[in-house]
Amino acid sequence: MIKIERVTGASPAFAQLIRHLDADLKERDGEEHSFYAQFNKADTIAHVVIAYDHDTPIACGALRAYDRDTVEIKRMFTTTDHRGKGIGSQILKNLEKWASQLGYARCILETGKKQPEAIALYQKNGYVIIPNYGQYATVEQSLCFEKKLY
Repeated sequence: MIKIERVTGASPAFAQLIRHLDADLKERDGEEHSFYAQFNKADTIAHVVIAYDHDTPIACGALRAYDRDTVEIKRMFTTTDHRGKGIGSQILKNLEKWASQLGYARCILETGKKQPEAIALYQKNGYVIIPNYGQYATVEQSLCFEKKLY
């Protein structure tokens, strides 16, 4: 049975999942990984969602304030043996609900062009491509998305 829990970036389960995420991204991104890694520090993230299969952490995602009305989705990851089961969508919907409860009107996110599974997940959940924002504005391998919450 899948259980979803809200925690902070200090969660040991989140740290465990992030190690797997970073290893996966390092393999996909190659030399570009260090550029992206600088924007993915987890220790200051206050809003994290973790999915558990019984007591085993299997997926995560996080929110980080971007501006007064916008929250950025960060650190989305599902373990390889649990992919394709809709867990990423559950995490995303939980994050969107939390963002709405916190008063945000819009979610934005960045993913890499070398992550087709992530791109498909976001598009399936109503995210649309927008011009690259912030630190990703000039990064050719980045794709940025948004979804209005209301």
